[in-house]
Amino acid sequence: MSEDERLRRWRLVLGGGAADGTGHALTGNDAAMDGTLAALYGERSGRGRGGRDRSAGLGASAPSVARWLGDIRTYFPSPVVQVMQRDAIDRLGLSALLLEPEMLEAVEADVHLVGTLLSLNKAMPETTKETARAVVRKVVEDLEKRLATRTRATLNGALDRSARVARPRHRDIDWDRTIRANLKNYLPEHRTVVPERLIGYGRAAQSVKKDVVLCIDQSGSMAASVVYASVFGAVLASMRSLATRLVVFDTAVVDLTDQLDDPVDVLFGTQLGGGTDINRALAYCQSRITRPADTVVVLISDLYEGGIRDEMLKRVAAMKASGVQFVTLLALSDEGAPSYDREHAAALAALGAPAFACTPDLFPEVMAAAIEKRPLPLPDTATA
Repeated sequence: MSEDERLRRWRLVLGGGAADGTGHALTGNDAAMDGTLAALYGERSGRGRGGRDRSAGLGASAPSVARWLGDIRTYFPSPVVQVMQRDAIDRLGLSALLLEPEMLEAVEADVHLVGTLLSLNKAMPETTKETARAVVRKVVEDLEKRLATRTRATLNGALDRSARVARPRHRDIDWDRTIRANLKNYLPEHRTVVPERLIGYGRAAQSVKKDVVLCIDQSGSMAASVVYASVFGAVLASMRSLATRLVVFDTAVVDLTDQLDDPVDVLFGTQLGGGTDINRALAYCQSRITRPADTVVVLISDLYEGGIRDEMLKRVAAMKASGVQFVTLLALSDEGAPSYDREHAAALAALGAPAFACTPDLFPEVMAAAIEKRPLPLPDTATA
């Protein structure tokens, strides 16, 4: 790297002014790029980036913000644009401007923006809702394309394995597993394996094999998890061998199962924010379980309980004692380690329901393990 290029990069990082020590002046696209950064990360008044005396900010008008959004999409790649958009909403209070259709058309849509739009849903004028739904649908469709195929393949395999029988008909024998299970009976003189124990597939009926209940905390901190869980709920609901129920809660409980054919409808049926009553939500889920030995309950929550803690734990213990596979996800997102109630997480772990954060890519393996009733693939950060 040349000395001039090194100084250019340091100048962009430090923001200019006499104190940056580079002595490098920006021109052309570099100057424009620096301006978009200064508008967001400079101080609102007084001394800005690098100590310059000026007033920074995007202003209060939608046109100026729309121009800024266009600029950052010109100068930065999509992942950086998404980060800057989130920072603009947090630092400069631009949420209200997202209620205007022309603003929504200018933004780079991602999971975090969807969460923000859902939190504004009740305040959104009708003229904006159609545009907002289009933005949300684009993100949801992109997620489905990325997640659906692998999820269906992984879970169909788990459902097939969980249905295997020990006395299969000849046409239902799983020869690969049968041979592996009988390798100790290999007869070298005959070059064959004597299959003392047959392992077979269950009958390939189209009946429901497992019930899945997704119980989702819709408090404001769970926005990304709500988005991912709604997409996964729609994918699971499309599988004929699963009966999927989707329940969202804050201090109230809402069953959105009848909307699972369209995850956008599910998302607009949520109301991010408010309190949390996990016990009440689990009571509802428990009342809908009819086949406990064939049911998987997935609680997605940061466990900050506003309801009755002891009752919540008793319900989890009762469900597990009846044969329910109970999974607690502190977050279903790519955002890293979440904030959560450690005391409640430890109490659930003591009941045999370890609580852990789960990335969307890991979720199919978690569900497959729960369906097959084998140990969950816990990450290193799991609460043991």
